[in-house]
Amino acid sequence: MSSFPGSPRLLKGAIVGMDLFNPLASVVLFQYNPETLTRTLQPQSMGNQSGDRTEVTRLKGAPVETIKLDAEIDATDQLETADDNAVNMGIYPQLSALEMLIYPKSLLVTANTVLLALGTIEVIPPVAPFTLFIWGIKRVLPVRLTDFSITEEAHDVNLNPIRAKVSLGLRVLSYNDLSIVHPGYYLFLAHQVIKETMATIGSLNNLSSIEGVRINLF
Repeated sequence: MSSFPGSPRLLKGAIVGMDLFNPLASVVLFQYNPETLTRTLQPQSMGNQSGDRTEVTRLKGAPVETIKLDAEIDATDQLETADDNAVNMGIYPQLSALEMLIYPKSLLVTANTVLLALGTIEVIPPVAPFTLFIWGIKRVLPVRLTDFSITEEAHDVNLNPIRAKVSLGLRVLSYNDLSIVHPGYYLFLAHQVIKETMATIGSLNNLSSIEGVRINLF
């Protein structure tokens, strides 16, 4: 990033896991923003299963969106300044914060084990943290991790990782997936409203660029 005084401030993306029992356990700010995001949207159309031609253009809900990205985590700068955490643990804490998004809490695992030992017939599985993918102020999305791989590329003398590449696959959770009382329901709805606003701005810009050209839509 340029040191020129007029340079815009770079916002960093993040993945945040909200957990009532430990709200600081999974807060990951991207050290370097991924250079690319691959977003795939699968339309949820009614199709023509019933044979009724009036149903073919109907939508069941928001499209199913998946996001894939690669993030790099590197302790080189922190090691050069002799940062205590980097010297003693490398980037293990940052990797652990990401991994905890897909682990049940150990306290709940222990509690369920005790309940099973006492003869409880049914034990409710633990709930994963409420996870948000934050990519600027216009994109704050509830997500579920679907793919997760870590390539540790360098280690210190104690075998702590000091450089790694993390590949993530995210499934965006929409109002089709969440209860109306879940905060993610309204986060996604707000995201769609912002997207509709962006689409309107884009359409107006396109129309202004073809001023004087007559277009007959009907």
